[in-house]
Parts: sequence; C-alpha cells; structure tokens
Amino acid sequence: MVVLSPLLRLAGFYQPPFYIASEEEVRISSEDEGTIIRGRIDILVFHPPFWVLVIEAKRAEYSLEVAISQALAYMLANPGNDKPTFGFVTNGREFQFIKLMKQDTPRYALSYTLSLNRGDDLDTVVKVLKRLTYLVCNS
Repeated sequence: MVVLSPLLRLAGFYQPPFYIASEEEVRISSEDEGTIIRGRIDILVFHPPFWVLVIEAKRAEYSLEVAISQALAYMLANPGNDKPTFGFVTNGREFQFIKLMKQDTPRYALSYTLSLNRGDDLDTVVKVLKRLTYLVCNS
C-alpha cells in the first residue's frame, strides 16, 4: 500500500465518482464442475454499478504470476458482462495490467510487466491508471 496508495491518488481514484473498497468478498462457482472459489479482492475501485479496477497486491518476494490468476478469478465475478473489466496486480516493485472481456468465452490480455527499477515505468503505470479514470468518466 505504500507504493499503491499514491498511485491511486495520482490517478484520481480517491475522488468522486469513484469508490474504493478493500477486502471485498467474491464467490465464483463453476457451472461444469460445481466448484466454488471464495476469496477477497484486495482493493476494488468501482463507479456504480460498474467495477472499474480489481487490484491484487502481493508481498515483494512473490511473483506476479500468482496474483494474475487470483485477479482473473475475481474479475470473472464482475456483475457487468457487457463492459471489459480491468485488473492491476503488483508486488510493490512490479506492476501488470489485465483486461478481461466476458464474451461467450472469456478472453483476457496482459500488459508487459512494468518495474520500479526501469526508466519511466512508474510514469507509465500512472498514465494507464489515469486513462482508465478518463474512460470511465467520459463514457
């Protein structure tokens, strides 16, 4: 949160029309297998009634790979089926964005991994977050 909170503030997510919730419980059930997955989204940025951004944060020593699958599972629970859901995973030094389209067969795309240790990557993270803010406010 030391790294994440200032990024969210710079992107405008702490201001209306956005709301931030932490530790939101999510339940997903698989129709084929009858499996129920339960978990808690670390941070959910939403603009009622739409989810804007699902954030999964891990400790610095964890790989983003673990966070990506967890964030995708939460994103599948998004009640808005017609609009894309965006995810953001971080371990405090690396960042990656996810876009999920829930069509007949859900499809997702990943950004390349951004890093605090590489040039202007932190600036790129803020620009992408600001772009999401703009898209929601002007759609």
